[in-house]
Order: sequence, then C-alpha cells, then structure tokens
Amino acid sequence: MNPITINSPARFLDEKKALTCIHCGLCLGSCPTYLETGDENDSPRGRIYLMRAVQEARLPLGDTAVRHIDLCLGCRACEAVCPSGVLYGELLEHTRDHFEKHYPRSFFQTLLRRFAIEKVFPYSKRLKWALLPARIIRAVGIENWLPKCGREALSLIPEKMTLVHLPEISPATGTPRGRVGFISGCVMSVMFGETNAASVRLLNRAGYEVVIPRDQGCCGALFAHTGNLEAARACARRNIEAFEKEKLDGIIINAAGCGSTLKEYGGLLHEEPGWIERGKSFSSKVKDLTEWLAASSSAFGFRTPDSGPRVTYHDACHLAHAQRITKQPRALVKAVAGKNFIELPESDVCCGSAGTFNLTEPEMAERLQKRKVENILQTGAGVVVTSNPGCQLQIQAGLRKAGSRIQVIHIADFLERAAE
Repeated sequence: MNPITINSPARFLDEKKALTCIHCGLCLGSCPTYLETGDENDSPRGRIYLMRAVQEARLPLGDTAVRHIDLCLGCRACEAVCPSGVLYGELLEHTRDHFEKHYPRSFFQTLLRRFAIEKVFPYSKRLKWALLPARIIRAVGIENWLPKCGREALSLIPEKMTLVHLPEISPATGTPRGRVGFISGCVMSVMFGETNAASVRLLNRAGYEVVIPRDQGCCGALFAHTGNLEAARACARRNIEAFEKEKLDGIIINAAGCGSTLKEYGGLLHEEPGWIERGKSFSSKVKDLTEWLAASSSAFGFRTPDSGPRVTYHDACHLAHAQRITKQPRALVKAVAGKNFIELPESDVCCGSAGTFNLTEPEMAERLQKRKVENILQTGAGVVVTSNPGCQLQIQAGLRKAGSRIQVIHIADFLERAAE
C-alpha cells in the first residue's frame, strides 16, 4: 500500500446524510466483508465513521482509510436492512470520487483503474479488441501455460462470446401492448450478445416493440463505483438524450448493476440545472427485465418439467438491495422450474464480483466466491439462475475451481429456453 498520507482538502460528504447513521449495528450481519473479517472498519457503520473522520481531518486520507473503503463491495445490502434509511451507496460513491482525486495510487492500481476499467470496459469496441488475446489463447489451447493470475483472469471471461447485431427496432410478435427502449450495455453487448438477443425476443413475445437507440452508451455504473462521478454524469446525459427522443412506455435493462445506476440518474445529476428533471423522468421509466416480464408472464407458455435438475436462484446485489427486486425473478424462475426450484442459502450475499471488485480486490473476491459456491453445492442444484453478467461469470468460475459442472445461466436465457 502507498505510505503517503494526505489531509482531506475539501468536504465531500453530505453531513446530514452521513449523520443519519445511528450506529445501531443492524447492518453488520448483512455486510459480506464484515462477515468474512469481523473487523468493525469493514462494516457499513465503521466505514461511515472513517468517511466522516477523513472529512473532518480527524484521520488523514491515507492507507488506513483508503484500504477499508476499497474493501467495500458497494453491494448496498446494508441499505436494505437499515432502519434509518441511510443512503450508503451515495455516501460511498462521493467518498470514492474524493479519494481518487486526492490519494496517490500505486502504478499497478492506477493502470488497472484509470486505464483497463475506465478506458476499456465502458466502450464496446475497445472491449472487443481487449478480449482478442483471450480468444486466441483459447483457440490455440494454451490456457495451462499461463501463470495462476492469468488463468484466473481468463476464467472470468465467457468461453463463448457471440457478437449479435440487434436491429434498432424489433416489432412485437405477441399481442401488441406497447413500445419499450432497451439498454444494450457495454459488457452485455460484447460478452453476452445472445443474452441480449434473448431479452429482446422475450419482450417481443410479451407484446412490446423494442427500440435500441444507436447513440446510447455506458450507463456510468463502472465510473460511479470506481470514483469518477463526472464521467458517470457524462454517461447519464448521453443516455438521457438518446432515449428521450423516443416515445416509450419503459426502458428495459437486463444487468442489475447497470439498472441501479440508471434508476438513480436524478440523484447523480442533482447539481446540474436543466438535467435534474430530465434525469428523474428517464429513471422513472427504467425497469429491470424481470420486473417488466413478471407483469406480462401470462404471455408465455412456460413448460414446467416433471423431472430434471434442481434449479436455484442467486440474488444479484444491485437487484435485491439497490432496487429491492427479489419476488419477480423468483416468480419467473419458479414458473419454469416448478417443484424443482430450491432456495439458495445466503442467496443475497455478494458472490465477490461487484462490478470490478474481483479485479481490484481479488483476495476478498475469492473468499466470497468460495462462500457462494459452498452454499450452491449444498442445494444439490444442477442449474443456478441469476440476473447479472458479473455474478454469472464469478459463480461459474468458482464452480469450475470446485470441479463442479453446475450450469450458471442468465435469467433471460433460462426463460427463453422454456418458452413455447
């Protein structure tokens, strides 16, 4: 870690929002890092104390404060159980934005965060080129020649990546119900093209014409989570402009992490005159794919098997905690799995993916990955369904490490396979 310490030169927290935390401790049992370390500094209330201490110059902006904030997954499980309604996610993003501007990172962390994460992942064309070496390594069959860190990084990349061109407008195939926009995403469009296509077909089958504006871009989640709020705001403005040109009943997203950011554009742009109401209007239309399909489930003739593998469901953090969506995806999975559905212990405890957390904090990510895999193996399930690409890759990699052949599948692919 960098030994330099710097006194905080500016206020970055809304003190009133920070003081909402009454330090009751009800969040401790829901915090994945606290469950693993038992360290109060790795709990939500502990981190809020550190944030305030840095702002008030009672603690220097140095290794100690940064380390504990870096270890936060940003899963927001604490928000879901907080009796005081602490907006922890907002406090965390503003803290990280401040830290990244004033704390000198190591060369490796700077390269990883400012180049790989910020300059590659949010841009689909760059991401395609960045993934080319992985495609070549697999095609040649030299994965085992890589060092351990290289093999683990490769395990987080889908084995099959099909680039699918989706038309700007896809007409409804079922009884017409309306018109929706679709966020194609940066990682989703490159690594999960088939899942995007399945999502659009499900919406079409439910009776919705789907519009995919060509000038949309990254949702801004990766920037917001890694401490670059200005870049996140630029993404928000771009997407608002792209989608407000269309008359839409809803704007659909099939990645939980993106969805939570898209639904908070009003807050993200709250200091920008002229954009606040536009942000709120945009966010009011954003719906997770499962949210939207659950209301249209009668349009599907899901086949419920009499026999087959057990099916379980993993709650993506930013769907369950940030968006409070847990019933709709389960209802959809149960409509397909029937009696084969089994609940997953600690289903809403983070798997360790958390956006890019498994890249910036691989040790803790691996501990949480192992915890998640052990719970999955307990169920005896043959299929794990989830609603976020990062979770899918993280859990699948963990199961492979454990020597398991359990399949991990995005809920859109799962549902489409079962539709008549």
